[in-house]
Order: sequence, then C-alpha cells, then structure tokens
Amino acid sequence: MEEKTINTIEKDILKVLISERRLKKRVREIGAQIAADFEEKDPLFVGVLRGSFMFFADLMRVCPIPCGLDFLSASSYNSGTSSSGVVKIDYDIKADIRGRHIVLVEDILDSGNTLYNVSGHLKDRGAKSVKLCVLLDKPARREKPIKPDYVGFTVPDAFVVGYGLDYADRYRNLPYIGVLKPEVYEQ
Repeated sequence: MEEKTINTIEKDILKVLISERRLKKRVREIGAQIAADFEEKDPLFVGVLRGSFMFFADLMRVCPIPCGLDFLSASSYNSGTSSSGVVKIDYDIKADIRGRHIVLVEDILDSGNTLYNVSGHLKDRGAKSVKLCVLLDKPARREKPIKPDYVGFTVPDAFVVGYGLDYADRYRNLPYIGVLKPEVYEQ
C-alpha cells in the first residue's frame, strides 16, 4: 500500500521561535501579574480580533479575578506583510467603558499603529485606564510612541505566525510561534 503524504502548513515554517510549552508557561505568568495588579478593580479585558483570540482565551482562563470581556476588530495590515499605517475599527466593543480599567489584549505590537489608535479610542470613550497586554513585542519595527505594560516575549524582526498570528489568514492554528519561510510571503 502506498503511503500518502499530507500537505501541512508546517512545511512553510523556517523554525519554531517559541514552543507551545513556553507559551503556556508565560501566559500563566502574565495572568498572575495582571490578577495581582487588578485585584478588586473589575477590569474589562478587550481582545483585538482576530489575532489575539488564542492568547486572549488562554489568558482569561488563568486570570482568576472578577472581570468582564469584550472584543473589537481593528485593521491596518489588510493582506500584506507590513502595516498600511491607516487604522480602521471594523467592529467596536459594546460595553460601556466609562470609568472602567481596560486590559487591551493583542497578539503582536509591531509598528504600534493599531494599538496606538485603539488605545486612544478607548480613552476617548472614557476608560479610567488602558493597559496594553501583548503576546509578542517587536520593537525594531515601532513607528508610534507606545510601550506595552505586559509582554509575553520580545521577538526579532522576522515574520512570525502561529498561536493566532497569521499570514493571509493562514497559520493561526499552529500551537507555537514560528518564523515563516520568506519564499512563502515574497511570492
């Protein structure tokens, strides 16, 4: 019987940058830190869709304090590999955030355009505070004066995918953070 080769997305990964095990450990650490910082403050966690969904869900499960959650969708990348610089809020949160502490959760802080604009938007809507929680920080590409309050990992200037991060809406389902082979996105 002939063995069939399965075409997997893992063939497009140059290397694993952050293993699934390291991700889980660091998410637990961030959850504990946020829980300590926001004890008795009833924060609202706001996830930036779609890239943050895995990190957001795991973070919520390990943060044992009373809190709310909501989502918004903002985009500045379209289908490309770099930010367009123009941020559009495609779907806004529904919660009344006046006087609330916000923990804004995002997959990656790259140019800073999206989080800079979304953070300002939440402050304009009356948030008492907005703290930024990012799984990955890529300071080499920063264009805006923004600094995260909670960081999972600082990463080099490489095209990373997995654990919610994508390229052309693929690779989000990898359980680790990997570096995408350049030939995949330079076509």
